[in-house]
Amino acid sequence: MQEEDAETGSAPTAGIPGFSDAFCRPADEAARLRSMFDQAPGFIAILRGPDHVYEVVNRAYYQLVGPQDLLGRPVREVFPALARQGYIDLLDEVYATGKPFVGHQRQIRFQPSPDAPEIERYVDFVYQPLIEPDGTVSGIFLQGQDVTEQHNMQEALRRSEERWKLAIEGARDGVWDWKVNTGEVELSKQYKAILGYEELEFPNLLDEWTSRIHPEDRSATIDALMETLRTGTPFHAEYRLRCKNGSYKWVLSRGVIVARDQSGCAIRLTGTMSDISERKETEEIIWRHASFCSLTGLPNRRLFQDRLEQEVRKAHREGDQVALLFIDLDRFKEVNDSLGHEAGDRLLSQVARRLLNCVREGDTVARLGGDEFTVILTDLHDSPKVEVIAQKIIDRLAEPFRIKGETAHVSASVGITLYPCDAADSQGLIRNADQAMYAAKNGERNQFRFFQKQMRLRAQKGARLVRDLRAALPAGQMMLHFQPVVDLSTAAIVKAEALLRWRHPKQGLISPDRFIPAAEESGLIHDIGDWAFVEAATWAARWGKQRGGCFEISVNRSPVQFHRPSGVDWVHVIEQRGLPASSIVVEITEGVLLNASERVADALCHYRDAGIQVALDDFGTGYSSLAYLQRFHIDYLKIDRSFVHDLEWNEGSRAITESMIAMAHRLGLKVIAEGIEKPEQEAILRHAGCDYGQGFLFSKPVPPQVFEHFLV
Repeated sequence: MQEEDAETGSAPTAGIPGFSDAFCRPADEAARLRSMFDQAPGFIAILRGPDHVYEVVNRAYYQLVGPQDLLGRPVREVFPALARQGYIDLLDEVYATGKPFVGHQRQIRFQPSPDAPEIERYVDFVYQPLIEPDGTVSGIFLQGQDVTEQHNMQEALRRSEERWKLAIEGARDGVWDWKVNTGEVELSKQYKAILGYEELEFPNLLDEWTSRIHPEDRSATIDALMETLRTGTPFHAEYRLRCKNGSYKWVLSRGVIVARDQSGCAIRLTGTMSDISERKETEEIIWRHASFCSLTGLPNRRLFQDRLEQEVRKAHREGDQVALLFIDLDRFKEVNDSLGHEAGDRLLSQVARRLLNCVREGDTVARLGGDEFTVILTDLHDSPKVEVIAQKIIDRLAEPFRIKGETAHVSASVGITLYPCDAADSQGLIRNADQAMYAAKNGERNQFRFFQKQMRLRAQKGARLVRDLRAALPAGQMMLHFQPVVDLSTAAIVKAEALLRWRHPKQGLISPDRFIPAAEESGLIHDIGDWAFVEAATWAARWGKQRGGCFEISVNRSPVQFHRPSGVDWVHVIEQRGLPASSIVVEITEGVLLNASERVADALCHYRDAGIQVALDDFGTGYSSLAYLQRFHIDYLKIDRSFVHDLEWNEGSRAITESMIAMAHRLGLKVIAEGIEKPEQEAILRHAGCDYGQGFLFSKPVPPQVFEHFLV
């Protein structure tokens, strides 16, 4: 463009036959022109004749070349280095042809003084011929700008871009460049290769890019891009892009605004794209490991709590209800101990599948740990009643489980609480459901219970009870009472059952029905049970000595006490006291034998080998089975009081009782009937051949000092 202007005479000397003529005008105008010339921001010089002699030089020219003696001297003489660089030849050509020359960012080296080192500058310049009226060239008008700084900045930027490109290529990232006004998006070859495209297969349009974003990620990604346009903050987004084969890859895109229009609006963005699929897969594995049960595939406690909080917030916004169910498996420990942990794991997996089949797809089933599960029911206005779902769960879990060729039985205790009726937040719901579940478990089990406010009070009382129970044994508040066991054929007291009692310093005598479950749940039953055994053995030794023989005392051993080795070796205690082993009868419940673990079997064998007798308490109330009566060495069957209390008028109870007595005798077992309160009951049992009787008809449980009078 500058070259065309020079040819048409639009350069600063246009219309002036000779620049020197300007100085022949009146002195004031010449001075003004001289001042303008000298103060011009660009460097200017007038060279005369074929030797290019300096005639006029402005201040900017001296700033470029230094303090030189220029006027009246040829360029070749002042700057001989310019000849080697071709600049003298260019001057000669312009002078000879009359055609201007335009140079853009041309490098020039010269010495600012004869003894100074050579310097390097970059200039934009024009060689404009000075044409006389007769058409001859009399000189050259030289005008230009020192653009060294601009050149250096551009060069630095170029090197930076080269380094950036090398870094990007080394990192195997893709590069994108978006021209906002046209919608054109230029993508690098690597960008397209990451998605499996050849260079020409991916059109460079914004719509082509957005259409390949995963539908679930598209809105958030575009919003982030628009936020960058509005605020100027760097673009940063993780999203999925569709590959050529139809699959999706997780990518990380980053970008910045690199150009704006005169009004400040962004018109160009540039950035990179990285393939982060492997990282996302790793994060997914970590997240699933942290959020789901590896055994059942159900959400774990952490994810359950997160979902419950979300559902509570949603219900609050929409005025809806949420139901939370806590489910605890009854007798799971016995299955786990009897069939092994692998079988227990398989049972839990089957439980998970059955629970999922009991609820809708939008509901949440989670495993908190062990044999505890939860269910979150939402949108209750369109769902079956909560109690219907709870009963369905109970019925499904009560069905037999087939594991490793064996049949296992469990049941479920379910606690239910509702939002917002029972609690205003998720933590309150969790506490309520837990309390309701324990109410179901402490009842008849295999049932559901809705949370009631009095449950919270009972839970608080239960916590206080456990706290007081921890201090009961060291404080000497525990004691044993003894209930006589009578030989029905002679009416003589021949045995006794040791029964725990707790005399609370403020509440007085507390029933075992209250504190034994608390002791089992808290683990205190181990120390309390060992203490009761040692105390019973002491009295057995004393009364045996008084009677001149062996006196049997029955001691209850909780199922919980079989879960870990006892702190006291009962056989060793008997041996230390010189007692006949038959002085002690260990009473266990049917639940201990139903799914007896190896530890239970070993303990019972240990008792048998030592001569300690075993009584099966509450017979007939659980999953009675002849199989475990044959498998384990049992000495006594104790018929539960529920069969005894209506013997005199209930033919069914009488038939069952008589059958149990006959069966036990056929197996070589002795029979003890509990809960005898009437002479008629005692007569029926004696007539049926029952060996021993126990109940209020003979005596309530009494302190050992009172019981001792019965033996006189």
